[in-house]
Amino acid sequence: MKSKLMVLALMLGASVATAAVDERAVVANYADLAHAVYEDALTTAQQLQVTTDALLLAPGVDTLQAAREAWKRARVPYQQSEVFRFGNAVVDDWEGQLNAWPLDEGLIDYVASDYSFELGNEGAEVNIIANTALNIGGQVIDTAELTPQLLAGLNELAGSEANVATGYHAIEFLLWGQDLNGTDAGAGERPYTDYVVGDACTGRSCERRGAYLRAVVQLLVDDLLYMADQWAAGRADNYRAELLASEPQEGLDIMLFGMGSLALGELAGERLKVSLEANSPEDEHDCFSDNTHNAHFYNALGINNVYFGRYQRINGEQLQGASLSDLVRASAPQTDVAARAAFNITRVRFDVMVNAAEQQGMKYDQMIAEGNEQGQQIIRAAIDALVAETRAIEAVARVINIADMQPETAGHDF
Repeated sequence: MKSKLMVLALMLGASVATAAVDERAVVANYADLAHAVYEDALTTAQQLQVTTDALLLAPGVDTLQAAREAWKRARVPYQQSEVFRFGNAVVDDWEGQLNAWPLDEGLIDYVASDYSFELGNEGAEVNIIANTALNIGGQVIDTAELTPQLLAGLNELAGSEANVATGYHAIEFLLWGQDLNGTDAGAGERPYTDYVVGDACTGRSCERRGAYLRAVVQLLVDDLLYMADQWAAGRADNYRAELLASEPQEGLDIMLFGMGSLALGELAGERLKVSLEANSPEDEHDCFSDNTHNAHFYNALGINNVYFGRYQRINGEQLQGASLSDLVRASAPQTDVAARAAFNITRVRFDVMVNAAEQQGMKYDQMIAEGNEQGQQIIRAAIDALVAETRAIEAVARVINIADMQPETAGHDF
């Protein structure tokens, strides 16, 4: 009589075959997935660049909306890439320039009069767009020409991590503006006239705002081109070559550490738990656009991709290769079944979050509102699923002789 776990394996499509799996093939497929994800992130960033150029050429309701939709599409592959961040220093040392958050948006542009920011942040209200020079602690910084290099150098200005001048969230702010709705319905409502040069300009400094947007999108494209190259096959001098030249056990360790750290410390902790406990839309990930539910969903999907060795590209192509699941199933099929079940539960919990946002109109900032028990329970259920998924990942690590994986917790207790 089949055990319940074996029945569940069949329901989830798991094979009980025990053929030997090549560890090097698993790590090589991981590198293939990383390259595909970063290549897709680059492609969607280039498409975003086309739409932002069109916005600046002819500001209007339609061109602004097209740029916003392109930004959301660009988030789909990028959020799936974050599983490659932890354990791969080449990614972790680089990613802050693309995805640092939350940010004190007064660094970049005009904000509401009741704008709140990190206490003691000297750069929180300098408004780069409105000023051709910044005075920070007596040091004058020339910002007359808004170039990608200049903006990159302004990240963490005056030593504050809240001073984020570049990346997806800087672009998001430039397209949506502040979300002034708190935990009520509604996203940012920046008008297209913020990009109209001449008498119809709103928010002042429209020409410089356009120059800032153009520079920050160019930097995003340049950065993603660099990372796609780091994972490209056929190179002797990039990170992929370095990874594949190491012992496969090292690569497997990196894979599992990345999965566990994104699931536990980053997604369950920094992105869900912090905002939930503080009832704070300021700690919401895609806070200007109300796209946070999708950002979380694709983070979770990225973890899933690595375990199963697969990724669906933006053109619909399905990549599939040797996987951790194959490796575990060959020697400990019940551990694989349990991991599959944990991943399935996580997927369902984030489906619920996306459905609440897209079908019921309850976006993430409404879910975290004080007194919204339904919304908060959706988030708590997602956190619980991620914690259980991390425990399953730790069990997988033990099966492949990684005894002490210790995923990052970011200081959170679960």
